[in-house]
Amino acid sequence: MNKSQMINTLTEKTDCPIKTADKVVRIFFDSIKEALSEGDKVEIRGFGSFTVKHYEAYLGRNPRTGESVRVPPKKLPVFRTGKDLRHRVDQSREQGVKLVENRRKPRND
Repeated sequence: MNKSQMINTLTEKTDCPIKTADKVVRIFFDSIKEALSEGDKVEIRGFGSFTVKHYEAYLGRNPRTGESVRVPPKKLPVFRTGKDLRHRVDQSREQGVKLVENRRKPRND
């Protein structure tokens, strides 16, 4: 699902105008971006949490030339799934495996 699909789903489920749904989705993601850029943690119970991970500088190697390259320190956003989301995805995976197994079973005619 991409952002446009999310906006359409929100519009369908709430009967709000598409411009309102677009604004809500943009505000939601902008709020997450702003919090992370300020170094805050964003936690959505049952879904997951966004944090900022700090990486120290290190000496890397250019794979093409083999030359040593200094990689500067950096901060990257990290998402960790919540317990409910992990469970729900795992359940859907298990159901998908059962469907595939049922298709593979030979029929006894």
